Amino acid sequence: MAVSMPAQPATAEDPWPIALLGNKIRDYIDRLGTVWVEGEITQWGQSGGNVYGKLKDLNADATISFTIWSSVRAKLPENLKQGDRVVALIKANFWVKGGSLTMQVMQMRHVGLGDLLERLERLRATLAAEGLFAPERKKKLPFLPGVIGLVTGKDSDAEKDVLRNAQLRWPAVQFRVRHAAVQGDRTVGEVVAAIEALDADPEVDVIIVARGGGDFQNLLGFSDERVVRAAAAATTPIVSAIGHEADRPLLDDVADLRASTPTDAAKRVVPDVGEELAGVADARARLTGRLAHQINTEISRIEQIRSRPALADGAWIITSRSEEVTRYVARGAEMIDRQIERAGSGLAELTARLRTLSPQQTLRRGYAIVQTPDGAALRETAQAAPGTDLRITLAEGVLHATAGDTER
Repeated sequence: MAVSMPAQPATAEDPWPIALLGNKIRDYIDRLGTVWVEGEITQWGQSGGNVYGKLKDLNADATISFTIWSSVRAKLPENLKQGDRVVALIKANFWVKGGSLTMQVMQMRHVGLGDLLERLERLRATLAAEGLFAPERKKKLPFLPGVIGLVTGKDSDAEKDVLRNAQLRWPAVQFRVRHAAVQGDRTVGEVVAAIEALDADPEVDVIIVARGGGDFQNLLGFSDERVVRAAAAATTPIVSAIGHEADRPLLDDVADLRASTPTDAAKRVVPDVGEELAGVADARARLTGRLAHQINTEISRIEQIRSRPALADGAWIITSRSEEVTRYVARGAEMIDRQIERAGSGLAELTARLRTLSPQQTLRRGYAIVQTPDGAALRETAQAAPGTDLRITLAEGVLHATAGDTER
């Protein structure tokens, strides 16, 4: 039934009929035409020769339902299935009567391996240009981690290999295990969440991301940009143990250490207690040997020094010093005697000179010294009046006299 198209916009007083809105939506969608899209098949069911499924965006949380009519299905590859990455030519149809939107698939094929590799290499080049793969960014793994974070599939062989080999090497090792999908549309989100959770745990010293290999498409989640950036942003060292040599995922390049297998990861992260004990014993033996050698060398040096003549008999030191002291004493005595002799000669000379100049010598030649009572020596008669007591000193003895008359 044709619906007239009002010229004015719908209002509360003049609303549009539901059919009009449906027709407008259908006409708008019809103008879109056919569109090529890319995604991952997350649901694939067949009924009456037709296929009903869902296609999920590879990077965002967006899903559309699609229908493949039997006439089209016959022209598509037989091996299409859930989990495949495909490109499809679809036409959106809006069913006015039911108010539903359907996506009719016109063509569908797998994304070519060459296309995927080309995209992967472009992303690899972009991330490398940002420096995410630079060796200087690699963090050193701890020698003996107290707690190891493990991101892996639940009850997977990879989980068992890591736990078993790590505990065989170091029985006291502890793990924080975060289970995540390792293929399919949930891989990226769950792996990123697990890495971030373990990185935020202050007790976790290193994180292992493990998967037991797989084909190229199943490993695409570990080349997703979000996973790579989450690993690059982690402050905890990351070990990639995806177990795939050819076409290695980008996580291997950004990780701080790449292990070839989950078993190899356990061996690279956890030291072997037997080897370490043997190393300690060897180091102790070498240290003991070196110390013993050093001590023996020093003992030999001391014995050589003690065997020298200078130290063989210590009495020579006293004897030599005694003789030296004796020589010094004799020389000192000789020098003192000479000094005394010279001093005696000088003293005798001075004594003779003193005696020559002494008044006593003058008195011995017959002279006398006349003194007044006050002790003054008389040099002329005027100094003593008649009757003055005089003291006359001779060479031997003293006379007392009285002054008489003077004579010129």
